[in-house]
Amino acid sequence: MDLDALRREQHKLRLSWMPWLYFSLKPRHREWAEAWQREVQQRLRDLETVEIAEGCFIAPEARVFAEPGRSVVIGPGCSIAADAFVHGPVVLGPRVSLNARVSLDGGAGGIRIGEGSRIATGATLYAFDHGLAPDRPVREQPVTSRGITVGADVWIGANAGVTDGVTLGDHAVVAMGAVVTRDVPPWAIVGGVPARVLGDRRERPRSGFPGGWEPEDQG
Repeated sequence: MDLDALRREQHKLRLSWMPWLYFSLKPRHREWAEAWQREVQQRLRDLETVEIAEGCFIAPEARVFAEPGRSVVIGPGCSIAADAFVHGPVVLGPRVSLNARVSLDGGAGGIRIGEGSRIATGATLYAFDHGLAPDRPVREQPVTSRGITVGADVWIGANAGVTDGVTLGDHAVVAMGAVVTRDVPPWAIVGGVPARVLGDRRERPRSGFPGGWEPEDQG
């Protein structure tokens, strides 16, 4: 393989792990990148129960599983990065981004994510739960699923977790490493284990939040 071909493969790898770069590609790269994405996305459509709108980026290293009855719907302008795991039922609104190693499992109740929301590296959203009755092993416990709803313009920080039955209101922010076990109001900033309200996005924050967490540009 010649040097130019190697550079293109490296460029594809870079886009897979940092898909926001795809949306600002220079014209000389856009033609091959769009052709590459058409192939990646058509393969998914052929193999899974997936709907993919125009203008999306899906890393070939992402794992998207959508058997019949557990569809995945990906809205326009979405991005799914390398090593993400997405198991339907899942609905991504327009311009949702799933960064590397995000895990979404829709259980039976499903996961819905609103327009423009960002899910950072390593975040987990599991829309199911196991029983804890002491009369049987964990592997035999019944599974329940109420679903997870994430509003529009929500940011879920790196390695945060969201449990089944939770609704995150529009414009909310979840701090890195938080575990969200109850509903979050619109505009709230939450952090901790279990997560609690730390502030409100509409109020100008001081420099930093409890625990040393501060918003960042990416992830």
